[in-house]
Order: sequence, then C-alpha cells, then structure tokens
Amino acid sequence: MAELIRIYNENPNPKEIKRVVDVLRDGGLVIYPTDTVYGLGCDITNSKALEKIARIKEVKLDKANFSFICADLSNLSDYIRQIDTATFKILKRTLPGPYTYILPGNNSLPKDFKKKKTVGIRIPDNNIARTLVRELGNPIVSTSIRDEDEVIEYTTDPELILEKWDKLVDIVVDGGYGDNVASTVIDLSGSEPVIIREGKGDIDEVL
Repeated sequence: MAELIRIYNENPNPKEIKRVVDVLRDGGLVIYPTDTVYGLGCDITNSKALEKIARIKEVKLDKANFSFICADLSNLSDYIRQIDTATFKILKRTLPGPYTYILPGNNSLPKDFKKKKTVGIRIPDNNIARTLVRELGNPIVSTSIRDEDEVIEYTTDPELILEKWDKLVDIVVDGGYGDNVASTVIDLSGSEPVIIREGKGDIDEVL
C-alpha cells in the first residue's frame, strides 16, 4: 500500500522530504510532482529499483529512455561529457524549466546506464523535486506517469494517482494538482539542437 505524503512546493517540510528520501535510498519507488506532469522515480544508483520501474513501463532497462532529475547544473559534469559554450548557454537560459535535454553521457554513468551514449537531463522548476534530489545526494531516475485514457493522457490529481498506483509504488507525494502537458524534449548531443517532442517548454527559448 502506497502512502500519500503532502509536501508544499513553496516550503517543503524537511521531515517529510527525509521520509521520502529514506524510501528512495531503500530502493523504493516514489511518484512526485515536477513543473510538468507527475513523475515516477527511484534512486539512480539502485539497480533493483530501476528494474522495477522498467518492468512497470514494460521496457528492458538497457533500452529505457528515463530522465535524470538533477537539482541544478553543478551535477551535470558527473554524467555528461564536456559540452560547448553554446549548449551550456541554452541550459543556463532555460533551466530550471519544463525541458528535457538529451546530452552525451560520459564514462562515469551508473552501471545500469554504462552502455548509453546519451542521457536525458531534467532540472524541473519545482522545489519539491529539486529538494528531494539535493537531500538524496544524486539524481532521481524518472519517467512520466501516463494514463491509459487517450483523452486524459496524464493524471493530474494526486489522490487519483494514489488509487491507480497504490500497489506499485511506496509513496505518492501530493504537491497539489500537476500539469497535463509533458516537457519539451530537445536533443543537444549533435551540432544543432533537434526537437524530439514539443511540450510545455517554449521552443523559441532554445533555438
């Protein structure tokens, strides 16, 4: 049975944040708010938790396109090869924000991602998500929780999310209603930015 924990975006309660992070460190799965849709996440270093998410999403872990949720740009060099000035300027201008950037991975990627040439990096403009990552000390691997309903596409109400995911995850963080538009995905691993998916993030900010 999943637990619903209410956390306020303006002022996340350190005690509640610690409860969620303890579950992540223990290999638990957590659904939490971002600046777009709610995400399903786990500790990037926990193989068992990563396998669980891959099974839920019905993908092989080595083929999965999960995002790394980071707290700020300072962690990027842990996982990303050195990027040029133009790319860095795009990141600095648009993050935190509703964008997922595909960037070239380096040799320090956690073992489950070693074969990946590129990784998706996300720094959401959401205090809860970034505070969780800071407290955890490394990124959260994340994927959007889509709805089977083609019309709804993304569930925005944390209580409805809890009903649906009750037996699959350990915690649903209630950070208020989520958005129902996913992030804009842009590939910055080549010489020019390539739009993979147009979402909430304004493309004109990037190009």
